[in-house]
This record gives sequence, structure tokens and C-alpha cells, in this order.
Amino acid sequence: MLNSRQRAQLRGMANGYETILQVGKTGVTENIIKQADDALEKRELIKGRVLETCPTTARESAEAIAAAAGADVVQVIGSRFVLYRASKERQIKLVK
Repeated sequence: MLNSRQRAQLRGMANGYETILQVGKTGVTENIIKQADDALEKRELIKGRVLETCPTTARESAEAIAAAAGADVVQVIGSRFVLYRASKERQIKLVK
């Protein structure tokens, strides 16, 4: 669980990141979860987007992906969201 300072630090880091995950008309599927899991394994912090055709909101989609991938939802604004999961190999130094 992240505190507000850690979330703020991660939001700042995510500003320069490109959106790499898109949830479309089929919603959150096993394929989307696998993509998110693989991306989080490599990057720890990813940005996603929910398309207008998606049956769920950005918050619902982000929470479903985070729960399945063992990640934390850092931010949800409009149709975009940011997810974070600390890797086993290295840890982002977050303010405690």
C-alpha cells in the first residue's frame, strides 16, 4: 500500500512515460492482464488508457488489472491510469 508522498513521487515519474496499455471494447481480459504483468515486471511503473468502447470505467479497469497483477493504482484521471508494482530485482527508492 502506497502513502500519499509515494503516490506523488510516482505520479511525477510517470509524467514522462508513454501510454503502453490500452483497454478496449472487450474490457479487462487475460491478455490485458498478461501484458500489464509483463510490462510491470520490466518497468515497475506503467501508464494505461481506457478507450471509449470499453464497458468499464478507467477506475474499474485499473483496479481489476492491479488486483490481478499484484500492483497498486497510483492515479486515475479521465480515461488514463497509472499502475506501480515494485520488482523483486530492484526497488524504486520511494520517500517513506
